[in-house]
Amino acid sequence: MRLRTAALLSVIFAGLVFLANPAMAETTSPTPGPSASAPASDAPVTGPAIRVRLLDQKEGKAGDNPPPVPDVTVTVSDDSGTEIGSAVTNEMGVAAVAIPGKGKYEVSIDESTLPAGVKLTGKKSLDVTVNLASGQNVAFPLNGKVVEATPFTERLVDSLISGIKYGLIIALAAMGLSLIFGTTGLTNFSHGELITFGAITAYFLNSTLGLPVIVAGLLTIVIGGIFGWGQDRVLWRPLRSRGTGIIAMMIVSIGLGLLLRNLYQFFFGAATRSYTDYTSQRARDYGLFDLSNKEIAIMGIAIVAIGIVATIMTRTRLGKAMRAVSDNPALSASSGMRVDGVISSVWIMGAALSALSGVLLGLNSQVNFMMGYQLLLMVFAATVLGGLGTVWGAVLGSLIIGIITEVGPLLGVPSSIKEVGALIVLILILLIRPQGILGRAERIG
Repeated sequence: MRLRTAALLSVIFAGLVFLANPAMAETTSPTPGPSASAPASDAPVTGPAIRVRLLDQKEGKAGDNPPPVPDVTVTVSDDSGTEIGSAVTNEMGVAAVAIPGKGKYEVSIDESTLPAGVKLTGKKSLDVTVNLASGQNVAFPLNGKVVEATPFTERLVDSLISGIKYGLIIALAAMGLSLIFGTTGLTNFSHGELITFGAITAYFLNSTLGLPVIVAGLLTIVIGGIFGWGQDRVLWRPLRSRGTGIIAMMIVSIGLGLLLRNLYQFFFGAATRSYTDYTSQRARDYGLFDLSNKEIAIMGIAIVAIGIVATIMTRTRLGKAMRAVSDNPALSASSGMRVDGVISSVWIMGAALSALSGVLLGLNSQVNFMMGYQLLLMVFAATVLGGLGTVWGAVLGSLIIGIITEVGPLLGVPSSIKEVGALIVLILILLIRPQGILGRAERIG
């Protein structure tokens, strides 16, 4: 792949300009995932506010409009647990509580004020991150039939499935990070921005150009690979040619991450947005667990991608060359191998995997300019836990991190700090096996 640098930069710049299209300004959706959405509100509160809508999701046809639930008390607290205010839903099922500004809040409803026979289908409280000065919209789905408590085993199985799904999304990005580290020795602190690049690019192709998410995702993988190749060609290869040390290159990656994050915020905005396709799907009952078609597709795509990478690494000349450069770059170069070409291929593959991870993450939740940065710690933890520079270690570490993160709240870990459990496990394993689960011990000195 021999593209001119100027042409590459022009393509990337044109993409960023298109991302600034005013048509992309949409109503914000909250960060917490599928329980939150962006309802319209007629609340008289002006200024920053959290607007809550309660809908009675009774069983019926998919196209039915659920009726609102009035006269229910809603309470908003800040991140420290201090109550900010409360309100009662009106005849439209909407309540608005004024907030001081951006930040993290907990929104809860008083179950005792629910009408007879109406029960929550999810949690009675949601953690909401407000990124816009205007506030945030939240929806609590309710069900008109009395819902019995879900057995612990079913909740455990659901958490395990969610953990596997989350772990597979992390694994795609962690494999890219591990490949780049294995061949270059660079710990890339801007790797999270490759994830965000994939999510935003897919959103632009889907929402602005009107392409189906599947087509947008395939194009995003290609564009992500080109973006990774461009980074290596314009920045990292010249630094390697000048003999720049690894520490200095790590600092450069931190600066690059800050630059890209600010560019994303400038062109994409601080809003949290969703793809136009597959925004809401009903889960199907598969016995011990419930899954929507979207969730099955996310896990299936991730598994196929991991299988393709495994095949490339073990069955192709390119994969053997990557492993050779990872083991001994100097010996590979002396044997006539084009080390720079192999490294460029690694950047293409790593960036493409990270872009796919961003697409699936945006499909699983929502798209915002900070999503890759917020996931970066989990990606690093998974890579280190499995063993730096090992692709299979990255996959194994990601699955462990994902499962522990999702099962933690079921065992009493607060949802706001559910990642802590995974990081504690990381520390304990590294105390026993510093090179990671599948890493190789190396002599120092």
